[in-house]
Amino acid sequence: MDSLGSLNVFIQAAETRSFTAAGRKLGVSSSAIGKAIARLEERLGVRLFHRSTRAITLTPDGACFLERCRRILCEIEAAEQELAQSRSAPRGTLRISAPLASMLMVPTLSAFMRAYPEIQLDVDFSDRLVDVIEEGFDVVIRAGEVSDSRLMSRVLGTFRLQLVASPQYLKKHGMPRKVDDLLHHACLHHRYATSGKLEPWPLRPGLKRGMSLPVTAVTSTIEPLIDMAEQGLGIACLPDFAVRRQLEQKRLVLVLDAHTRHAGTFRLLWPSSRHLSPKLRVFVDFMVEHLFPT
Repeated sequence: MDSLGSLNVFIQAAETRSFTAAGRKLGVSSSAIGKAIARLEERLGVRLFHRSTRAITLTPDGACFLERCRRILCEIEAAEQELAQSRSAPRGTLRISAPLASMLMVPTLSAFMRAYPEIQLDVDFSDRLVDVIEEGFDVVIRAGEVSDSRLMSRVLGTFRLQLVASPQYLKKHGMPRKVDDLLHHACLHHRYATSGKLEPWPLRPGLKRGMSLPVTAVTSTIEPLIDMAEQGLGIACLPDFAVRRQLEQKRLVLVLDAHTRHAGTFRLLWPSSRHLSPKLRVFVDFMVEHLFPT
């Protein structure tokens, strides 16, 4: 920054041909201008001005240096203007990591793209636990608690897990009345992508000691489980947002709803920073407002 200040002093002196006039424009004394030019000449190892009692004129080296300095300051001014424009109009690419529950995410992401056409979304749908900073993501959408102190977070909304089955399945196999009845039913499970373990069903009370649920099918994403349940292949444990439409249309019904206890939270996470970029700020605000509308 000291060098840039020296360049500005040099340009003002060269254009006014006077240390006094340059000092007047910059709000300093003529002696301060003279000392700044002397330090610049000493650092560069060349003489930039011929000095006389009445005026100053550029040396050949000074004239060449002036053209370079003008180009440098013009580039800085252009960069400042670009940043100012980016603050007033959100634009650019936004790298996002989102869970594979696309039936929840995609409609809202599509609405965001229509609202902000100058922002390009680069979305990685994955249930793996990404490293937001190391992998260069601008923001991630995840369920669960935040354990990384390097990240800022904002709550998007809550969801709960529910047991569901098709009316056809329940007509054929009967409606479970208590938790242990599940031991005699086809159970469709979701496997965590990160750990490879089956997602536990939030049953209250739990199964009898030493007993575990039957495993009729296992998938790493929830969409196939929805289809299997609709096809009458068993009972699945799924988030409420994923089966809301199927429940409304009676293609699926709730099972043991009084015996399930669960509350989950979706959050936006992004690298800690004193200032949010315009594109990230509008994305965070939009998702909070639209993903889980009240």
